[in-house]
Amino acid sequence: MPDLTDTQSLILTAGSRRPGNLALPLPKGLAGAAAKMAVTKMIERGWLQEVDATPRRGEPLWREAGDGHGTTLVVTEEGLLAIGIDPVVASAVASMRKAKPKPDPVPTTEAAAPIPGRAGTKQAQIIAMLKRPDGATIAELVAATGWLAHTVRGSISGSLKKKLGLPITAEKVDGRGNVYRLEDKGD
Repeated sequence: MPDLTDTQSLILTAGSRRPGNLALPLPKGLAGAAAKMAVTKMIERGWLQEVDATPRRGEPLWREAGDGHGTTLVVTEEGLLAIGIDPVVASAVASMRKAKPKPDPVPTTEAAAPIPGRAGTKQAQIIAMLKRPDGATIAELVAATGWLAHTVRGSISGSLKKKLGLPITAEKVDGRGNVYRLEDKGD
């Protein structure tokens, strides 16, 4: 077995336990020039390899290539051998990384199914009030839910608009202030 530093041993051992033998993230406290030097030496010795990162699989980036793509680090068969993993196992794990990933399913053009809400929740209460023809103000929603105004606004912009994608509009109405409405698209 080669003479490994503690840092090299940590990187290789952690990588051997991750799916696809990903060497990233590096150990806590190893960053900047020290990380670059450690990784460069390990690449030179053949223990790590830089490969194209696949963001869809959530692979962390080691560096950006400049053309919008990035690379990640994987532990090679030699790296697995360096930490004492059986050559047969090392070969099998390394070949799994080289296998072509299954293609993503072709997206359909059908509209996504609406996300069902749980009846009786405060979020369901807010949605029902926003669907009323006259809509609802923040003050009315606060009175109905018992939440603070900033929580109601956050729920509208975060949960309802961003997460659920609901088409909520706001309109200034004399005597009421901002009135929020959810346009009912014939659900």
